Amino acid sequence: MKISFHPKILDTLPGYGKAQLSHDVSAGLTVGVLALPLAMAFAIASGMSPTAGIWTAIVAGFLISALGGSRVQIGGPTGAFIPIIYGIVIEYGVQNLLVATMLAGAMLVAMGAFRLGNLIRFIPKTVVIGFTNGIAVVIFIAQIKDFLGLRIDHLPGEFFGKMEALITHLNTVDMPTVALSVASIVVLLSWNRLARRFSALSRLPGPLAVLVLATVANAILHLPVETIGSRFNGIPQQLPGFALPELSLATLGKLISPALTIALLGAIESLLSARVADGAIDDRHDPNQELIAQGIANLVAPLFGGFAATGAIARTATNVRTGGRTPVAGIVHALVLLAVVLVLAPFASHIPLASLSAIVVVVAINMGEWHEFREIRRFGIAYRTTLLSTFFVTVFFDLSLAVELGMVLASLFFIYHMSNLTRVERLPLAELSMLPGFLYPDGSPRVVAYSIYGTLFFGAIHKLETLLDPAQAHPEVVILELHHLVNLDTTALEGLENLCKNLHKHGCALILCNLDKQPASLISRSGFAEEVGVNNICGDIYGALARAKLLLPPLADDGQR
Repeated sequence: MKISFHPKILDTLPGYGKAQLSHDVSAGLTVGVLALPLAMAFAIASGMSPTAGIWTAIVAGFLISALGGSRVQIGGPTGAFIPIIYGIVIEYGVQNLLVATMLAGAMLVAMGAFRLGNLIRFIPKTVVIGFTNGIAVVIFIAQIKDFLGLRIDHLPGEFFGKMEALITHLNTVDMPTVALSVASIVVLLSWNRLARRFSALSRLPGPLAVLVLATVANAILHLPVETIGSRFNGIPQQLPGFALPELSLATLGKLISPALTIALLGAIESLLSARVADGAIDDRHDPNQELIAQGIANLVAPLFGGFAATGAIARTATNVRTGGRTPVAGIVHALVLLAVVLVLAPFASHIPLASLSAIVVVVAINMGEWHEFREIRRFGIAYRTTLLSTFFVTVFFDLSLAVELGMVLASLFFIYHMSNLTRVERLPLAELSMLPGFLYPDGSPRVVAYSIYGTLFFGAIHKLETLLDPAQAHPEVVILELHHLVNLDTTALEGLENLCKNLHKHGCALILCNLDKQPASLISRSGFAEEVGVNNICGDIYGALARAKLLLPPLADDGQR
């Protein structure tokens, strides 16, 4: 198999000029300042240091833009990863999180190399919505501690332990923290309205505005709230060291499932972001190249202390709105973040955690597709069951289990619906009454014909049971008219083989006619054609009737069957 590696940036370099460079630099600057508070907020919410979030955005953001299959994709840590990352950190520790991230990166590279990019679209909408809304709820609950300033040393990762800890420590609510959190929420929710009224504010993203205002207020007033400096000792004003994560073979097998969850979620989110961006810039991304770039980014970021990254929908949309049209804008965004770390890191010590928590709360509220719950009554039981099951399992139990359960339920319901579309109908064959020897003296047919409609597969194989009812007398020839059979799988082929054997056991012959391309190919390749008899595979129903006439033995004088 030939592996294709062609980053989108190679298509944009021919004809690249100063005008486009100006647009890309402007967009990169805007997205860079937007990414700074989000990277820190997502990292802290995930149980990591803000430094880890920033270096994830720098390293992974650079690689995703430079090697990706989209012109405008912006990569970095995202809110959707928060529950997954937090759960891995709580259960296995930071070093094993880095290992799981690299495993996920290898999976993503393999998915892109084997050209599985388009298969991600096969994940049903119900699973994506249930999973996304569940993640939003989990993120919101996890932010209650910092939003209210609760004094909890260790917040459990699982739902029931987390709720018990939050309820038990509600008496430790810190009012200055609550006031700052609420003020940050108010500014965030009203910022777009203010930006429309005052054009000078339109270039300043809401999260950055909250970050700057809260930091300045804290530096001047010395607010009695927890900050990045008090919890994490600030952000180092230096490049991170290059180091391989510590690998424990005892836990490596346990990390496969969370790594797969990271890979699948990263693939879904990045390709969804790229597809949305395509519509805005009238372009088409390469999903397989995008997965390879996402994989490389997740392989490399942990070497610099980073963690899981993917395409970020909000930052990508901001890039498009501000004029970014090539991967250069994403590269500039990463360089802006690097410059901020090297120049402004000392000021980060004054950033209040309450404001970062407020940013994550707003992200959680905005990421959920809550209107889908209002519309759910309009859909059937399969839609409701899959969506709600995925949602509740995501919230109450485990994200990996939620995706697995959602896919299993969606598959089972699909199999059920597809089996209902498969029909086996008796053909009347009125002309039999005019053909000598085709009827018994009592008028019952010696030849019966059935037409099979739809797809004959493992979920519909029971439909063949109607062709040989032990309670009824058996005909001497059974014709299967297969013009409307569009697909046949190996399980159904085995069912046809068993049908043929049972008919022969009762002295009956089987004739197939009018086969479509796929069933005909499988029947030929499997050797079933020889078992039925090459002469018993006919072009149409009339050829099948002519063959049946040759197969019918003369009737005894007494008309016995």
